[in-house]
Amino acid sequence: MASTRIVIAGASSLLGAELKSLLEESRFAAADFRLLDEEVVVGTLTEAGGEPAVIQPVEEGSFDRANIIFFTGSPAFSKANFAAARRSGAFIVDLSGALGPHAESLIWSSNLESLRPSADIASKKIFSIPSAAAIAAASLSLALAKFNPEHLTLVAFQPVSESGRKGIEELEQQTSQLLSFQAVGSPVFDTQVGFNLLDRFGPECKDKLSTARDRLRREVRAILGSAAKVPAVQLVHAPVFYGVAFTFSAKLAVPTDAAQLSAAAKSAGFLISADSAPNNVSAAGESFIQLSAPESDSSDPNLWWFWGAADNIRLPAHNAVKLAEKVIP
Repeated sequence: MASTRIVIAGASSLLGAELKSLLEESRFAAADFRLLDEEVVVGTLTEAGGEPAVIQPVEEGSFDRANIIFFTGSPAFSKANFAAARRSGAFIVDLSGALGPHAESLIWSSNLESLRPSADIASKKIFSIPSAAAIAAASLSLALAKFNPEHLTLVAFQPVSESGRKGIEELEQQTSQLLSFQAVGSPVFDTQVGFNLLDRFGPECKDKLSTARDRLRREVRAILGSAAKVPAVQLVHAPVFYGVAFTFSAKLAVPTDAAQLSAAAKSAGFLISADSAPNNVSAAGESFIQLSAPESDSSDPNLWWFWGAADNIRLPAHNAVKLAEKVIP
């Protein structure tokens, strides 16, 4: 395995660090890791494979002899370096959301393989790993398809870690300032994100919530195609650091009960919790999606509600490692 060269482009990001950690726990532990990122973090000392490593800039030859390249940084960074990565001939796995619309990209998740296997995976070189919220929405939509849903809706609650360490630091700082009755600074989100739910950030924010919402909707549509009804999707900022929580509603044409719906969700890979409600804390560090037992709406016995949570960093990183294990001998 020492001859396998793995490039992580965006290595300083939360996703990059998590991916590297999981790769080092997999059969790729002895691989040759090359860590790349944007100029602002170049020179950062870290470790790879138990050895000291320094994050390097992307230069001519950075992707040479790579077997697989992971993009885990910003979408702009992924787009800027995609052409060079492609010329290397390596497998390309994008976790940033930048390459999802690419015509040759296959959106892939191990969570979805049992529901809708990717028959053409062997012919692909470019892959896109969907977000945790997209996996949850698509998996539930596929699981409920046999109940002939008339309408599906997902509302996902996004944590600040989707904006990286800078987002975490701003929420931490704002929380401290608000508890001390100080005016809050907002260089990242351009608005108060602490103790606040939002459907958009301030106009000067670079990480637009609308952009993340568009990505989520695009990924769900790409996964489902014509295989299942596509849910209406909304994305809301929640003042939490990690983990995406979501509520999912399904108006079904076929009468059913909670036991049947739970069984369908379990077959789709969800961990059903009957005793306690899933939450950001319980989902931390887990590579599966937690779901509470479905509840019917008192206004309509065929309208059902689901509540769930997933680790927004661990889940996509876990899927990226599983994909690497499939495509690299």
